[in-house]
Amino acid sequence: MTTPEPSLDLWLREAKADPCAKDCGMFLAHNGVVRVTPKKQVREGIQGLGEVCAVDFSYDAAGVDAAIAEALTWPGIYYVRVWLNEGTLKVGDTIMYVLIGADIRPNCIDALQRLVGKIKNDLVVETELYA
Repeated sequence: MTTPEPSLDLWLREAKADPCAKDCGMFLAHNGVVRVTPKKQVREGIQGLGEVCAVDFSYDAAGVDAAIAEALTWPGIYYVRVWLNEGTLKVGDTIMYVLIGADIRPNCIDALQRLVGKIKNDLVVETELYA
């Protein structure tokens, strides 16, 4: 684990105290966790892979910083915070937290989907380990 897992309650308190909070009508959080069901089974319907017991997880820190900076340029986005875990993570461990603050719900939902997608598709390496 790179750093201790953050508190979403603390993150929200800090976000609401940030000067940009006056422009935010919504904060939306994502908490990704390691699940027992293999990604290929969930996304592609491939059976017979077994159960996931852990995930080797790493990420491109500079790329994540750049993705955060880019997200802050999207329409209505005023606040972005991201934390990613690292190392061998077992089922139930947190992979990431992402917090988005935006002016309105559609902008917030779209930004969360887009940023998490960018991180998961382009900036992380996940290798599932099977039992």
